[in-house]
Amino acid sequence: MARREQAREEAAFARGDVGVDGAATEEEKDEAEVEKGKAREQLLRGRAYLGREFMTWLLWRSESGDPLVEHDGAGVVVLYLGKVVLRGVAGDVTEMSAKGTLAPYSENVRHSLDRGLLVSQARLRISHGEREYEVTLDSEFLDIRAAKLPALMTEEEDDQLSERLELTEQLSAIVDALVQDFLAVRA
Repeated sequence: MARREQAREEAAFARGDVGVDGAATEEEKDEAEVEKGKAREQLLRGRAYLGREFMTWLLWRSESGDPLVEHDGAGVVVLYLGKVVLRGVAGDVTEMSAKGTLAPYSENVRHSLDRGLLVSQARLRISHGEREYEVTLDSEFLDIRAAKLPALMTEEEDDQLSERLELTEQLSAIVDALVQDFLAVRA
């Protein structure tokens, strides 16, 4: 019997259910904090339409191929690539996905936009000066899902890490500048 109990304790420890002292490893969260987190998530999900409007506005503005905003003394050009996902709030069709080189600018996407669908997720090429980024942008929380950064210039490993971080910060600042431009027009 004692061996079984000891085996159970060791198995619980191995799974990570209990710590060295035998106490539970997960802290119990305060109910108020859990409710606060749920309320925040619902608020952000309720504002997802703003991200969708931004992405749809960006699609409309990017058709010309002209710089959309100035950032750090250089124009920012956005081009939709490959895949675009459109979602609606209500109606018969609630989601449409289009793939292909010029799919975001196709007649089917325009028709879907006319019917009330908004861009939910898309692959973008963002050109800033001589640097080009490719990103997958999601409208729900305005997240960058995936990014391809420009080629690194330095050869030292430590310098490459700091350069990648700098490029990531610059990409974030460019997306922020685009959002600020949209909010100025929308307000």
